[in-house]
Amino acid sequence: MSFHPDRRAFIRLAGGGAAFAATLPMAACSSAYPPEAVAAWTGPGSETDLRRWALAHAILAPNSHNRQPWLVDLRDPHAITLYVDRERLLPETDPWFRQIMVSQGTFLETLVVALRQRGVDPQVQLFPFGEPPARSLDARPVARLSWTAGAAGAAPDPLFAQVLRRHTAKVAYDTSRPVSAATLDALRTVVSVPGVPGLTGVSYGATADLQLLPALRTLCVESAKVELLTPRTVMESLRLTRVGPEEIGRHRDGISVNGPMPRLFAAIGAFDRSQPPAEGSAGFNAMFERFQEQSLSAMGFVWLSTPMAQDAASGRTRSAEVNTGRAYMRLQLKATEMGLQVHPMSQAPQEFAEMKPFYDQMHQLLLGQPAGQQVVQMFCRVGYAPEQAHSPRRELASFLRS
Repeated sequence: MSFHPDRRAFIRLAGGGAAFAATLPMAACSSAYPPEAVAAWTGPGSETDLRRWALAHAILAPNSHNRQPWLVDLRDPHAITLYVDRERLLPETDPWFRQIMVSQGTFLETLVVALRQRGVDPQVQLFPFGEPPARSLDARPVARLSWTAGAAGAAPDPLFAQVLRRHTAKVAYDTSRPVSAATLDALRTVVSVPGVPGLTGVSYGATADLQLLPALRTLCVESAKVELLTPRTVMESLRLTRVGPEEIGRHRDGISVNGPMPRLFAAIGAFDRSQPPAEGSAGFNAMFERFQEQSLSAMGFVWLSTPMAQDAASGRTRSAEVNTGRAYMRLQLKATEMGLQVHPMSQAPQEFAEMKPFYDQMHQLLLGQPAGQQVVQMFCRVGYAPEQAHSPRRELASFLRS
């Protein structure tokens, strides 16, 4: 979520020319994030420890609201154990913890790709001490990666080359550049991985059909409006919004906003993050217009789904969510290789009560049936856009479990 007030609204709120003039020096400030906030994107440098080297890549994985909800245990010298950082959940927009579990999968797959780059073939065991029931979360680990020291080297994954380049462009796409069917088919090739049973259970769907695009774009707009008009869900995002270099550098997570105008608003106290913006207010309109700009410029959509009824019957609902994250990570790395942007439109798949009409509509539009047998885990727009800044990341040490 971003906040982009227009200049006239700012001048009005600033109280006239004198107040506006006093803030002009800030308007010339760079919108670049503080160097320390994005230092992780330069890679691990001369790190000699294999596991830390791989983890330095894994923390760059995409994740919901940039919460970076990962903790790792390195006490076993030939293993890495992954846990959910339960201090970094999204209880309002993600009440069933599905997005948090998908985010575990993106981290896990990036870690596997990085280890393979160093010739290590990790064995991945999901939920080694048992899987939490659907819609719940506990302290048990999500996954354990282990390997045999000195074993035959693994073949590198070509997708590794994109790990440091990958980013999510949350901007309008170029509506003059269509996305071809061949491009969508190329993304399909990396979603299912031979020899990885969990990933073969993740189904890929895609469309750039001009007959279907308007309905899917409208779905994105209307579901975003629901999130913005539900006080507890919009407040969850506002509390995670970091405005200006000081906040961004201090937190290195959440939703970073560093443009001159939002910083000016924050400096004079006109960017209120203590209460939900009223519909029709400058704050609401700015956020909603941003969603509209993103949604209506979508040049196609891709989605990932899993067999909900089957997974529930076998007690593997959480595994399906993690494996969806692994598949999505591969999809986004492939898109980066192809110069394509993929941006999750997270609102319609969310499970909070007010979203249900759009949750149901999404399943009808994409799968032709209600959520039941099959469930949409990821729903993303695709298209072309200039490269954008990488999202901030915390330092590696903050992810290590003591």
